[in-house]
Amino acid sequence: MGVPPIYGLYACLVPLLLYAFFGTSRQLSIGPVAVTAILVMSGVSQLADPFTEKFVELVVFTGLLIGVLQVIMSVLRMGFLVNLISQPVISGFISAAAIIIIISQLSQGLGFSIPDFKYTHQTIWYAISHFSEVNWITLGICISSIIIINLLKRWKRSFPGALTVLVVTTFIAYIFDLNAKGLAIIKDVPSGLPSFSIPNMDYNTMLTLIPSVLTVTFIGYVGSIGIAKSMEMKNRDHIIRPNQELFALGIAKFIGAFFQAVPSSGSYSRTAINDEAGAKTTVSSIIAALMVLFSLLFLTTFFYYIPKAVLAAIILVSVFGLINFSEAKYLFRLRRRDFIVMIITFFGTLIFGVENGIFIGVILSFIFLQYYSARPHIAELVNIPGTKYYRNINRFPNAKQSEVYLIIRFDNQLYFGNSSYFKDTILSYISDRKPLPEFLILDNTNMHDIDSTGLHVLGDIQQYLDDIGIQLLMVGTIGPVRDFLKRSGFTDRLGATYYYLTISDAVDHAENQTAKHKEIHEAAVQFNKKRKSFLD
Repeated sequence: MGVPPIYGLYACLVPLLLYAFFGTSRQLSIGPVAVTAILVMSGVSQLADPFTEKFVELVVFTGLLIGVLQVIMSVLRMGFLVNLISQPVISGFISAAAIIIIISQLSQGLGFSIPDFKYTHQTIWYAISHFSEVNWITLGICISSIIIINLLKRWKRSFPGALTVLVVTTFIAYIFDLNAKGLAIIKDVPSGLPSFSIPNMDYNTMLTLIPSVLTVTFIGYVGSIGIAKSMEMKNRDHIIRPNQELFALGIAKFIGAFFQAVPSSGSYSRTAINDEAGAKTTVSSIIAALMVLFSLLFLTTFFYYIPKAVLAAIILVSVFGLINFSEAKYLFRLRRRDFIVMIITFFGTLIFGVENGIFIGVILSFIFLQYYSARPHIAELVNIPGTKYYRNINRFPNAKQSEVYLIIRFDNQLYFGNSSYFKDTILSYISDRKPLPEFLILDNTNMHDIDSTGLHVLGDIQQYLDDIGIQLLMVGTIGPVRDFLKRSGFTDRLGATYYYLTISDAVDHAENQTAKHKEIHEAAVQFNKKRKSFLD
């Protein structure tokens, strides 16, 4: 995140205690997380250089703004807004952010300085072209730390592998004085508790930070609520309340900012360890905060010789799992448009940055949503022989169409975006039938809403059917839609008797009416024959 490590501990103190009191998840553990860090750093680095006092102030101020926004959203019960970000967008974004984080750790892992480039490919190329400058002790410690942490994790997931490696490598760095051989270490870490201070607030700075604030607000909440809900499904011993979670995360960031805490969110790895350790209440968060408190008071002198390469290794291990190859393969098999959204979000984030990347993904999702909403599923239904069930003719091609009626099911709301498609498709179905059916049965079971444009189109269809001698029958129309059609006058024009609960009822009516018409027609033919015979 571009701040000294001590601020990570500050973020695990006051915010963790506040979440324990206000949060609804019993296992969720909050603190600095990689995705939030890269988002905040991306925004703040426009105004200050990392690891400077100004940079730290801006990071803390960003956390305060995020907290305020999340608290306001919770009060207004706007937790539902996170649903605007689809899962493919989140997966693509997080996978790309993980790669950006990995690349950002190259300097610490290789042991030589790499300038801050705007694009990831520039950083990669610089690292490759200057690989001769690598410090082999640094690289060796980083790689070995990654391997050992992963092996310990496979052996026992709840075992504190990262902490063990951190302690051992710190001891080795101290014993062999590896700092003198080019291994970068943390050095001085201030001891004591964070002091209360009011973040420096500036209007122009706030305007510059707004894109980052909005992005972290949504992404941080989406990630946290996703982790919390996964724990809810696994343990089934508590209920997650999204708006309360939004408030808890917001108040933790807001008040935490006054105690020099950087923005914190739910961490999947820490939450998983917390759950596997048997956490059943939020007391686990309080205990974790007390351990951080103890470390700040008595253990900071032991942090001096912590190798930065080991911290980089811990970060790399935590973000490797965020690159979701399995999700990409799954979406490719399941639904190509979701796969496209994920891939474009992924490359958009890598090429154009984290803020622009997620914006690209959201916009693309809405384009796909509008496109498919404007062309919803419409099916002709036929009777399954020997039953009263009516299903899509494409799934039962051997079923026979009736010459009396045509049944159409529309699987969406009818609104301005798809009303023209609805009308064109209905008229196409009718024109394809030779001879024309006597009844059009419209199955509205899945039509959960209709707007004024849809109403006009429905009226046009009814008028067209009247002109060519086809009666419209409405089936399964839900209450709110019936009320709307009644208020508009459509029901009066159609006739309330032409609404039916089931397709079978409408079919019975159509067949009975057709039978009556045939009887009347046959009676008229017989009468005309007798009349002609009498006259002859």
